[in-house]
Amino acid sequence: MSKTTYTLPPELAYDAAQHTWVRYDPETGVATVGLDALGQASIGDLAYLVLPAVSAPLRRGGAAGSLEAAKMTGDVVSPLTGTVVGVNAAAMRDPSLVNRDPYGAGWLLQIRPADWPGEVAALITGAAVAPWAAAELARYEREGWIV
Repeated sequence: MSKTTYTLPPELAYDAAQHTWVRYDPETGVATVGLDALGQASIGDLAYLVLPAVSAPLRRGGAAGSLEAAKMTGDVVSPLTGTVVGVNAAAMRDPSLVNRDPYGAGWLLQIRPADWPGEVAALITGAAVAPWAAAELARYEREGWIV
């Protein structure tokens, strides 16, 4: 049996505690947010997804929706403080899209951050992504979250 490979693209920023990813577009000032592959592996296949309304305020560490998956039910936690400017209606209709294409069509929401320069400092970025991802993968394997 071969080991599953989990991709964490190095060009994204990650919230280490929540396993969300952030792709910031400096031209538009909008951050797209999704669940990373390790976080998805630990919760299993998504069955239900609720996201906030456009224009809803969010704060870093606060609820930004809810999800139901094979292994848990809980909140989607915002990696940023700001305002919701877009939600993925396709993912709400078909939550398995998040599992199938986590860094593409399976994104969750778009946020206009209140303080991108200040908050990106709290995320895992650049050269720090690979060692963090390797350590998380090892921890998840030890704890039996993934195989």
